[in-house]
Amino acid sequence: MSKGQKTRAAILDAALVQASETGFESLTIGALAERAGMSKSGLFAHFGSREELQVAAIEAAAARFTETVFLPALKAKRGVPRLRALFEHWLDWTARSGLTHGCPMHAAAVEFDDRPGPVRDAVVEHFARLERELGRAVRLAIDQGHFGADLDVDQFVFDILGIIFAYHHGARLFEAERAELHARAAFERLIAAASPKP
Repeated sequence: MSKGQKTRAAILDAALVQASETGFESLTIGALAERAGMSKSGLFAHFGSREELQVAAIEAAAARFTETVFLPALKAKRGVPRLRALFEHWLDWTARSGLTHGCPMHAAAVEFDDRPGPVRDAVVEHFARLERELGRAVRLAIDQGHFGADLDVDQFVFDILGIIFAYHHGARLFEAERAELHARAAFERLIAAASPKP
Protein backbone atom coordinates (compact mmCIF):
# COMPACT_ATOMS: atom_id res chain seq x y z
CA MET A 1 0.00 0.00 0.00
CA SER A 2 1.03 3.58 -0.59
CA LYS A 3 1.61 5.92 2.35
CA GLY A 4 -1.78 7.51 1.73
CA GLN A 5 -3.52 4.11 1.68
CA LYS A 6 -1.77 3.10 4.90
CA THR A 7 -2.85 6.32 6.57
CA ARG A 8 -6.44 5.84 5.41
CA ALA A 9 -6.43 2.25 6.69
CA ALA A 10 -5.08 3.40 10.08
CA ILE A 11 -7.81 6.04 10.29
CA LEU A 12 -10.49 3.45 9.53
CA ASP A 13 -9.05 1.06 12.13
CA ALA A 14 -9.35 3.82 14.71
CA ALA A 15 -12.86 4.61 13.46
CA LEU A 16 -13.98 0.99 13.93
CA VAL A 17 -12.69 0.91 17.50
CA GLN A 18 -14.49 4.16 18.26
CA ALA A 19 -17.70 3.00 16.56
CA SER A 20 -17.59 -0.20 18.61
CA GLU A 21 -17.28 1.88 21.78
CA THR A 22 -19.69 4.76 21.14
CA GLY A 23 -21.40 4.20 17.77
CA PHE A 24 -20.99 5.70 14.33
CA GLU A 25 -22.65 8.94 15.37
CA SER A 26 -19.59 9.62 17.52
CA LEU A 27 -17.39 9.67 14.41
CA THR A 28 -16.51 13.27 13.78
CA ILE A 29 -13.45 14.61 12.00
CA GLY A 30 -12.23 16.24 15.23
CA ALA A 31 -12.77 13.27 17.56
CA LEU A 32 -11.22 10.78 15.15
CA ALA A 33 -8.27 13.05 14.37
CA GLU A 34 -7.50 13.15 18.09
CA ARG A 35 -7.79 9.37 18.44
CA ALA A 36 -5.66 8.75 15.35
CA GLY A 37 -3.04 11.32 16.41
CA MET A 38 -3.58 13.48 13.34
CA SER A 39 -4.57 17.03 12.59
CA LYS A 40 -8.12 17.76 11.50
CA SER A 41 -6.87 19.00 8.15
CA GLY A 42 -4.82 15.82 7.67
CA LEU A 43 -7.83 13.64 8.31
CA PHE A 44 -10.06 15.88 6.23
CA ALA A 45 -7.74 15.24 3.26
CA HIS A 46 -8.80 11.57 3.35
CA PHE A 47 -12.48 12.10 4.13
CA GLY A 48 -14.11 15.24 2.87
CA SER A 49 -17.05 15.12 5.26
CA ARG A 50 -18.33 13.40 8.36
CA GLU A 51 -20.86 11.47 6.27
CA GLU A 52 -18.14 10.24 3.93
CA LEU A 53 -16.13 9.12 6.96
CA GLN A 54 -19.11 7.25 8.42
CA VAL A 55 -19.85 5.47 5.13
CA ALA A 56 -16.20 4.47 4.74
CA ALA A 57 -16.13 3.18 8.34
CA ILE A 58 -19.26 1.08 7.77
CA GLU A 59 -17.76 -0.36 4.58
CA ALA A 60 -14.56 -1.14 6.51
CA ALA A 61 -16.56 -2.85 9.27
CA ALA A 62 -18.44 -4.91 6.68
CA ALA A 63 -15.16 -5.92 5.03
CA ARG A 64 -13.63 -6.94 8.36
CA PHE A 65 -16.77 -8.95 9.17
CA THR A 66 -16.44 -10.79 5.85
CA GLU A 67 -12.75 -11.51 6.48
CA THR A 68 -13.37 -12.70 10.04
CA VAL A 69 -16.63 -14.63 9.65
CA PHE A 70 -17.38 -15.67 6.08
CA LEU A 71 -13.99 -16.36 4.52
CA PRO A 72 -12.79 -18.75 7.27
CA ALA A 73 -16.15 -20.55 7.19
CA LEU A 74 -15.70 -21.32 3.48
CA LYS A 75 -13.02 -23.83 4.52
CA ALA A 76 -15.71 -25.97 6.17
CA LYS A 77 -17.67 -28.53 4.17
CA ARG A 78 -20.84 -27.30 2.49
CA GLY A 79 -24.08 -27.61 4.37
CA VAL A 80 -24.52 -27.73 8.13
CA PRO A 81 -20.75 -27.83 8.87
CA ARG A 82 -20.35 -24.51 7.04
CA LEU A 83 -23.37 -22.99 8.81
CA ARG A 84 -21.92 -24.07 12.15
CA ALA A 85 -18.58 -22.49 11.23
CA LEU A 86 -20.34 -19.26 10.26
CA PHE A 87 -22.20 -19.21 13.56
CA GLU A 88 -19.06 -19.91 15.62
CA HIS A 89 -17.02 -17.22 13.87
CA TRP A 90 -19.93 -14.79 14.18
CA LEU A 91 -20.22 -15.16 17.94
CA ASP A 92 -16.68 -14.02 18.64
CA TRP A 93 -15.80 -11.94 15.59
CA THR A 94 -15.65 -8.66 17.50
CA ALA A 95 -13.25 -10.05 20.11
CA ARG A 96 -10.99 -11.49 17.39
CA SER A 97 -11.13 -8.16 15.54
CA GLY A 98 -10.17 -6.12 18.58
CA LEU A 99 -13.63 -4.53 18.81
CA THR A 100 -14.15 -5.34 22.46
CA HIS A 101 -17.19 -3.09 22.94
CA GLY A 102 -19.48 -5.01 20.60
CA CYS A 103 -20.49 -5.31 16.98
CA PRO A 104 -20.30 -1.97 15.16
CA MET A 105 -22.66 -3.19 12.41
CA HIS A 106 -25.29 -4.11 14.97
CA ALA A 107 -24.90 -0.63 16.45
CA ALA A 108 -25.14 0.96 13.00
CA ALA A 109 -28.38 -0.90 12.26
CA VAL A 110 -29.92 0.60 15.40
CA GLU A 111 -28.49 4.08 14.85
CA PHE A 112 -29.51 4.51 11.22
CA ASP A 113 -32.55 2.28 10.72
CA ASP A 114 -34.92 5.25 10.40
CA ARG A 115 -32.54 7.93 9.10
CA PRO A 116 -32.53 8.08 5.29
CA GLY A 117 -29.28 8.93 3.54
CA PRO A 118 -25.98 7.46 2.33
CA VAL A 119 -25.00 6.10 5.75
CA ARG A 120 -28.25 4.16 6.11
CA ASP A 121 -27.88 2.97 2.51
CA ALA A 122 -24.45 1.52 3.36
CA VAL A 123 -25.88 -0.29 6.40
CA VAL A 124 -28.80 -1.67 4.36
CA GLU A 125 -26.42 -2.85 1.63
CA HIS A 126 -24.32 -4.75 4.19
CA PHE A 127 -27.28 -6.53 5.75
CA ALA A 128 -28.87 -7.29 2.37
CA ARG A 129 -25.60 -8.88 1.23
CA LEU A 130 -25.37 -10.75 4.53
CA GLU A 131 -28.89 -12.17 4.08
CA ARG A 132 -28.08 -13.23 0.50
CA GLU A 133 -24.90 -15.05 1.58
CA LEU A 134 -26.66 -16.75 4.49
CA GLY A 135 -29.43 -17.82 2.15
CA ARG A 136 -26.86 -19.30 -0.22
CA ALA A 137 -25.29 -21.27 2.65
CA VAL A 138 -28.72 -22.58 3.72
CA ARG A 139 -29.58 -23.64 0.15
CA LEU A 140 -26.29 -25.55 -0.01
CA ALA A 141 -27.37 -27.38 3.16
CA ILE A 142 -30.62 -28.32 1.41
CA ASP A 143 -28.68 -29.49 -1.66
CA GLN A 144 -26.48 -31.64 0.60
CA GLY A 145 -29.57 -33.26 2.11
CA HIS A 146 -28.83 -31.81 5.54
CA PHE A 147 -32.11 -29.86 5.56
CA GLY A 148 -35.54 -30.74 4.19
CA ALA A 149 -36.27 -29.69 0.63
CA ASP A 150 -39.35 -27.75 1.79
CA LEU A 151 -37.39 -25.54 4.23
CA ASP A 152 -38.39 -21.86 4.13
CA VAL A 153 -34.93 -20.37 3.52
CA ASP A 154 -35.96 -16.77 4.16
CA GLN A 155 -37.47 -17.71 7.51
CA PHE A 156 -34.36 -19.69 8.47
CA VAL A 157 -32.14 -16.70 7.67
CA PHE A 158 -34.46 -14.41 9.65
CA ASP A 159 -34.23 -16.76 12.62
CA ILE A 160 -30.43 -16.92 12.52
CA LEU A 161 -30.24 -13.14 12.46
CA GLY A 162 -32.68 -12.99 15.36
CA ILE A 163 -30.46 -15.30 17.41
CA ILE A 164 -27.34 -13.28 16.63
CA PHE A 165 -28.98 -9.93 17.39
CA ALA A 166 -30.39 -11.29 20.66
CA TYR A 167 -26.92 -12.58 21.51
CA HIS A 168 -25.29 -9.18 20.95
CA HIS A 169 -28.03 -7.52 22.98
CA GLY A 170 -27.73 -9.97 25.86
CA ALA A 171 -23.93 -10.08 25.84
CA ARG A 172 -23.61 -6.31 26.11
CA LEU A 173 -26.42 -5.61 28.59
CA PHE A 174 -26.31 -8.72 30.77
CA GLU A 175 -23.90 -11.66 30.97
CA ALA A 176 -21.93 -12.66 27.89
CA GLU A 177 -21.63 -16.31 28.97
CA ARG A 178 -25.37 -16.62 29.59
CA ALA A 179 -26.15 -14.97 26.25
CA GLU A 180 -23.79 -17.36 24.48
CA LEU A 181 -25.40 -20.41 26.09
CA HIS A 182 -28.85 -19.26 25.00
CA ALA A 183 -27.63 -18.42 21.48
CA ARG A 184 -26.04 -21.85 21.04
CA ALA A 185 -29.16 -23.61 22.32
CA ALA A 186 -31.39 -21.58 19.98
CA PHE A 187 -29.11 -22.32 17.02
CA GLU A 188 -29.15 -26.05 17.74
CA ARG A 189 -32.97 -26.04 17.92
CA LEU A 190 -33.06 -24.23 14.58
CA ILE A 191 -30.75 -26.81 12.96
CA ALA A 192 -32.74 -29.70 14.44
CA ALA A 193 -36.07 -28.27 13.26
CA ALA A 194 -34.72 -27.86 9.70
CA SER A 195 -33.21 -31.35 9.51
CA PRO A 196 -35.10 -34.03 7.55
CA LYS A 197 -37.38 -36.10 9.73
CA PRO A 198 -36.55 -39.84 9.89
